[in-house]
Amino acid sequence: MARNPFAVAAFLLALGSPSLSHAQASYPDKPVRIIVPFAAGGVADLLPRIVGEKLTRKWGQPVVVENKTGAAGNIGMAEGARAAPDGYTLVLAPAGNLTVNPKLFPNLPFDTHVDLTPVTLLAQSPNVLVVHPSVPAKTFPELLAYARANPGKLNYASQGTGTTSHLTAELLQTRTGIKLVHVPYKGTAPAVNDLVAGHVDLMFESLNGISSAAKSAQVRPLAVSGDKRSLAFPDLPTVAEAGVPGYSAPTWSSLVGPAGLPKEIVDKLNTALNKAIQTPGFKSRFAAIGDEAAGGTPQDLADTIARDSAKWKDVVARSNAKLD
Repeated sequence: MARNPFAVAAFLLALGSPSLSHAQASYPDKPVRIIVPFAAGGVADLLPRIVGEKLTRKWGQPVVVENKTGAAGNIGMAEGARAAPDGYTLVLAPAGNLTVNPKLFPNLPFDTHVDLTPVTLLAQSPNVLVVHPSVPAKTFPELLAYARANPGKLNYASQGTGTTSHLTAELLQTRTGIKLVHVPYKGTAPAVNDLVAGHVDLMFESLNGISSAAKSAQVRPLAVSGDKRSLAFPDLPTVAEAGVPGYSAPTWSSLVGPAGLPKEIVDKLNTALNKAIQTPGFKSRFAAIGDEAAGGTPQDLADTIARDSAKWKDVVARSNAKLD
């Protein structure tokens, strides 16, 4: 028998016993832990800390961020999936961990669609398509025309095989038929450094990673990968606007819990998070790290996970992306 995606059976747990109902009503009455599957100091780490400060003040209970690193985030995600479904262990889950890693790692110890409960989308951000100034293209349509006329001549940097910066460029090739040469790096800094130095021609990179180089004209921004224009670069078109209809590849971060998380707790978390992240103060703090507040219902997040999982499954298969 097929298991129900995203643990809809949480309703049964919520009705299970008077003591459980009381525990849900008083939630939270002890510290809440948010697992971050990456090292401290990065954007993925800062986001839950910003949110946790607000929830701590609201609830009067500490919201503690715990970094569990390793295996491209899979170790922390697996620990969150194994946690008790009581709302006291949550996981900061970036898009890649939920929608790309299951296609790249054949033996993950958890199933995104079965072992986790969506809570809310926290933030999203487009990648920015930038080129070195030596590339003879001032606009995105000019870049497409040049790439079509010179297949295989342009190369692009990424943070590594299977990363968002890699697959976003692969999606562009899939949708347009252009041929680019992939140059993978081990992280953002060396990739951006080589792009600025002119050793590679172009790159899709996060706002946080490329904003400084773009605003100082060390690289030329041409478009953004998301569904809408970026607040940081409002004059830049989306890739879809600039000539590739239907192209959409924003990055995003979410909060999830283990399977079986009771609906009352999910709703309480979702309501509190939506109120927090839509305040002007939070929006400005998100913007400082290159993110835009998102929000929405748990079902909105579930739909996003399902849609992006299908998209990246196709891109990984077409590009034959494999981990190094």
